[in-house]
Order: sequence, then C-alpha cells, then structure tokens
Amino acid sequence: MARIKADFWSLALILALVLGASQAASWWLGRGQGEELRALAKPGDIVMLSSQTCIYCDKARVWMTAQQVPFRECFVESDAACLAEFQARGARGTPTLVVRGQTQLGFDQARLIQSLKP
Repeated sequence: MARIKADFWSLALILALVLGASQAASWWLGRGQGEELRALAKPGDIVMLSSQTCIYCDKARVWMTAQQVPFRECFVESDAACLAEFQARGARGTPTLVVRGQTQLGFDQARLIQSLKP
C-alpha cells in the first residue's frame, strides 16, 4: 500500500512539472509573438468584429491589450456599422479580424503576424 502511495505521488509530481513547463512555454511563446505583433501593427491595421457573448473575443481582447497591440474593436450587437461590415464580409462567426482590409475568422497570433509582414 505504501508503494502505491509513493508511486501515485511521484506520478502526480511529474504531471505537475509537465503541466507547469507547458504553461511556461506557452506564456513565453505568446510574449514573443506579442512583441513581434506590436512592432508590426500600426493603429488602424487591425479591427476586431466581436460579439458581447464571445469568449474567444474576450481572450483575443485580453491578449492584445496585455501585449499592447494597437487594435480597434466593435460589437455586432450594439454597432450598426459593425454589423453591416460583418455581414458584408460574409463573416461566419466572431471574432472576425480585418487586417489591413483582409478578413480572418478567429484569432491566431501567428497568422496575424504573417498578415502584417511586408
């Protein structure tokens, strides 16, 4: 019985270390992407068409704000011009990003960086 408990705690420790390392790597990668995106993006380059109930919009907003990436956001439920643009672009969901006039469904930092590179 003592051996089983020791094995369990060893496994739990390994799992915690792996999860911690994964989170650290994810944070580090996001930080690097934030720096690159901040260097590439100019005010007006990125418009995020959002919904007030979209959790992915919330995550994108929090990340871009934390990384100090210049972007403008509008909400399709409360802004008629935003809804009109959303519909005109044939958007299927939110967030829809308009990056220098090009439509992107969803928030993907790497794709956003590629779209802003010269």
